[in-house]
Amino acid sequence: MLTVEKIGGTSMSALKDVIDNIIYYGRTGDGLYNRVFIVSAFSGVTNLLLENKKTKAPGAYHQFATGGDYHQALASVRLHLKDLNAHYGSLGLNVVAADEVTDDIINRVLIYLDSANTMLASGYLNEGILLAVREILASVGESHSAFVLTNILKNKGLNVALADLSGLGDGRSLTIDERIREEFERINLKSCLCIATGYVKGTEGIMREFDRGYSEVTFSRIAELLRPEEAIIHKEYHLSTADPALVGIENVKPVGYTNYDIADQLADVGMEAIHPKAAKPLEIARINLRIKNTFEPEHPGTLITKNYVSEHKRVEVITGSNQQLLIDIYDPLMVGAVGSDLDIMQVFARYGVSYTFKATSANSISIVIWENDLNQQLLKDLREKYEHVTVEPISIVCLIGSNMDQPGLLAKATAALAQAEINILSVGVALRKVNFQFVITREQFKDAIIALNKAVGQ
Repeated sequence: MLTVEKIGGTSMSALKDVIDNIIYYGRTGDGLYNRVFIVSAFSGVTNLLLENKKTKAPGAYHQFATGGDYHQALASVRLHLKDLNAHYGSLGLNVVAADEVTDDIINRVLIYLDSANTMLASGYLNEGILLAVREILASVGESHSAFVLTNILKNKGLNVALADLSGLGDGRSLTIDERIREEFERINLKSCLCIATGYVKGTEGIMREFDRGYSEVTFSRIAELLRPEEAIIHKEYHLSTADPALVGIENVKPVGYTNYDIADQLADVGMEAIHPKAAKPLEIARINLRIKNTFEPEHPGTLITKNYVSEHKRVEVITGSNQQLLIDIYDPLMVGAVGSDLDIMQVFARYGVSYTFKATSANSISIVIWENDLNQQLLKDLREKYEHVTVEPISIVCLIGSNMDQPGLLAKATAALAQAEINILSVGVALRKVNFQFVITREQFKDAIIALNKAVGQ
């Protein structure tokens, strides 16, 4: 059966495991073919090119955007990629060929960036140039990793097609879908294994629209075009009932089945099975998605479908985040005033800030946002308009499941938190009861997850 599969950056860096546990596992002969693999850059490479996804430590893009020495930054990237080439020589990579490809990619990028720098210096263009530079830099890691894996597999005797969607040397104005469609029209998938870059060049700008979630969007767009029997994402961990790093691996188990709605709930608090904008095309096309652990190939993983509902009433996942802020807006004039909520939301929309939680009373609205999204000008605008606005670092912990509408669950959860001496600052449950959200102090995040897992976890 045709499958479209994505391999994440951490998995890619364990390339021997990828080859043994994903490419070859349980397959021989023609069974190795009729598969498309969308690959991320090797772990850490895109951080060097753009910025560290978690810490925001600057990469080559920052050097360019601030007038720094981007040549030196890209020289460091070049050396790092060649170190990776040397490391994977033991797997059968033609290191000389890989180094030549690496040089060609970096040299071409430098030509583009030098031209962009000249345009910036003219003073006529700014934001558009910087967005284009992010696109160019983002393509580097996937172009490199896709070549490396393709070369290794070819040297092992497999029939492999490289679908380089980065368009680095292609000046044509193609949309993302046009480039994908054109590339796959030339490939006979039934008789080959295809390796595709996680970055795809398009007139829309995949980085502009999806930022660092772009490789999963590429995966989704390819699956939407090819309509595989199953789409698969290979990660370095199982989608589990709770975070084993918090509650202990012995106190969790992999989630066997869930649905796309639950995947959206997880993504909303930072526990992404798949980027929500990548999930929608799969859900609409009714393509089932499987999340597998690269290092446990025998395990079936988690199957995500459109209509799955747990047969038994239960909590499927206990999760949350301790990287959020609660903004509380109080004004005595809110009571009975039509549109108070709308006015506040328009301020947030003006600064492009979304929220993960909201609770209201007669005179106040409490809104939870990601800490990284805090904008001081947004706060200034709110404080000019409303009597009292406070900001507090908080955690949010969630009970998530496709069938949790059972008497006593909320009482059981709040009792468990109270027994652990955890004060609930706010709580939210929408009518569909697929996500019970508890706002608590930041320092009690781990204790809350452990307490809830003991009380209501599976």
